[in-house]
Amino acid sequence: MEVRLHLPEFETPSAITEVLSALKSQKLNPKHEKKDWGDWIHFKGYKTVISIESMRGLARSATLEFAEGEDDELELKFIAAFRSLGWYGTDEDGEYQL
Repeated sequence: MEVRLHLPEFETPSAITEVLSALKSQKLNPKHEKKDWGDWIHFKGYKTVISIESMRGLARSATLEFAEGEDDELELKFIAAFRSLGWYGTDEDGEYQL
């Protein structure tokens, strides 16, 4: 399952350090990995990852890529972390507040 997240255009982008801090506040252990083709955030003990688009250390959009069989509690922690940063979700019906 995938969940697409973003900041509205009128909002200031979040620093990657802010995103990592928000995830840590949810008792997650994030590890940021910058690659030429995009940034990834991995979590110790989980296969679920976050693909996050960043430019000069700032991010406006991300995709939560949930691994098969990982619990709903993990999804709630991710949503709470991004909600605290003012991010929104996007689905086939449009934008929604987290």
